[in-house]
Amino acid sequence: MAGLSHADTFIVDVPTIRPHVLAMATMHAQSMVIVRLTDADGIEGIGEGTTIGGLSYGEESPESIKSAIDTYIVPVLETCDLAQVGATMAKVARCVRGNHFAKCAVETALLDMAGKRLGIPVSELIGGGRVRDSLPVAWTLASGDTARDIAEGEEMLGLRRHRIFKLKIGKRDVRDDVAHVGAICKALGDRASVRVDVNQNWSEAQAKIGMAMLHDVGCDLVEQPIAGDAIAAMARLSKNQPVPLMADEALNGPRSAMRIASAHAASVFALKIAQSGGLFAAADVAAIGAAAGIGLYGGTMLEGGVGTVASAHVFATLPDLAWGTELFGPLLQTEDILRDPLGYADFSLAVPTGSGLGIAFDEDKLAFFRRDRASPVLHAVTAGA
Repeated sequence: MAGLSHADTFIVDVPTIRPHVLAMATMHAQSMVIVRLTDADGIEGIGEGTTIGGLSYGEESPESIKSAIDTYIVPVLETCDLAQVGATMAKVARCVRGNHFAKCAVETALLDMAGKRLGIPVSELIGGGRVRDSLPVAWTLASGDTARDIAEGEEMLGLRRHRIFKLKIGKRDVRDDVAHVGAICKALGDRASVRVDVNQNWSEAQAKIGMAMLHDVGCDLVEQPIAGDAIAAMARLSKNQPVPLMADEALNGPRSAMRIASAHAASVFALKIAQSGGLFAAADVAAIGAAAGIGLYGGTMLEGGVGTVASAHVFATLPDLAWGTELFGPLLQTEDILRDPLGYADFSLAVPTGSGLGIAFDEDKLAFFRRDRASPVLHAVTAGA
């Protein structure tokens, strides 16, 4: 039996390269919960639980993720054979309700451990294994300043790092936001795909107006324009608006995916391992979407290297990933806590091929940014309008 020998859960705060402006908050740093599990054979697995903007995005925060793991999940792990990942997570699910981000972090660590034990990448433990070795990656333009966002987009195109751009909107008047998006679409032209994320900040009436106008200025996709639980309204918008609607906050696992697919409430699914409740659950969400003819997009919670790679291993197993991914989280941070930075080139991210997740920490940087070992770097977020 591969029992649990040691568990360490802690928060790291890494500054962002610029303020990241969302509808509900402005981020100045990313706070990530890191999980390190070691079994009786000395094999370590690592995981990450990361949300956006503390509690401004959802019901879990870095502090609650750490508390749930330490107080409720680790005692369950102590009774399990960690080599049996499915059985272990099934027992965790019986003992702990909700807390998808915390469960995802733990499942990631268990899969990393299993891959290392077997000498294979995590992607080979999911579905039929990987079908691709690289993933197209979008970049979010979220300064809120039109000229700055255009310059940033041009820079990314010139570096051949990104040619898919997502704009964070929803804080300003609908028409002002559309003017901002339209100027960027015009500047970048047919060299890039431009999408927007409203983060649920519009009413249905605003979305009806905004989506029509966004289509007219050349926007390719609108992510979660209204509240995630407004499934009927999402269905009306999906039916009547020419620009595709992508479900994000509406998705919190396979059951929600079934509800959205049955209601024809979205044309695209934003897959997120944390919101889904883990890597296996995210793969299930993808399967439901694919079976329903819904396009797939590999989303992010702006995770650091660990969560980004865990997501990449899942997305690498998807035969059809028509809308690409946005696994740029580590690029938004001023420092990388991994020993070897991830490979971003030619508009794509290379999926690691080593055993487990295929990554390792830079222990010095990890120690520096640990919240419990150093003075806090800075306040992670400020409230949105």
